[in-house]
Formats: sequence, structure tokens, C-alpha cells
Amino acid sequence: MVATETVTIKVPAGMSKYLNNMDLESELTRYALLLYPAILNQTISHGGAAEILGIRKSELIDIYDRLGYSYLDMTMDELDSELEMFRQLKKKRLQNDCCFRHNTISISPQNWAYRLA
Repeated sequence: MVATETVTIKVPAGMSKYLNNMDLESELTRYALLLYPAILNQTISHGGAAEILGIRKSELIDIYDRLGYSYLDMTMDELDSELEMFRQLKKKRLQNDCCFRHNTISISPQNWAYRLA
């Protein structure tokens, strides 16, 4: 069980009757919604918010998903572009690792001294 504290907030007239007698799942959703603006403006991460709520990050993401809030704020084109960039960087890294493992590049002590100076 996560530690709690009491906070008083002002709500529009007529709203308070919907905030009483909530089941545990509804309360968790309400708390997640209260934290969402801080996640959106990057004051806190999803992981940090989940920790406050005493749940796993994946559970918090599931709550937001059920409410229609996306974990990723990218369009499909942006996501495709990011994935392509990742693939290119990974391919380049694998090529570099291969070169070092198979001694197909030469690095002389003279080059080290020049780069360290």
C-alpha cells in the first residue's frame, strides 16, 4: 500500500458527488489523471508517476491507454523515421565493432598521441 496524504482542492459545483465512494480502480485512475499534466509537461516521467502511485510503469501506461492517452506522442511517420535512424546507427555500430574485432583498421600510437594532445 502506498502512503497517502490529504489534500484539499476546489472543484466546480456539482462535481464533488462524483468524487465520493469510488472503488480502488477508479481512485487509481483519478490519481493517474491528476499526475498526467506533470507527465505531459515533462516535470515527471511515467516511471516517476508510477512510483508515486505504487504501481509498475506498464500499469500506468495501460491506464492512460484505456483513457485514450498515447504513451508515444509521435505520428507514425515520425516513428518510422526514428526507427530507421536507429537501424542505421545500429548497423554502423556493428560494422565498427566488427572492424575492431577483426583488426581491419589500424590505430598507431602516433595517432593516439595526436588525438590526446
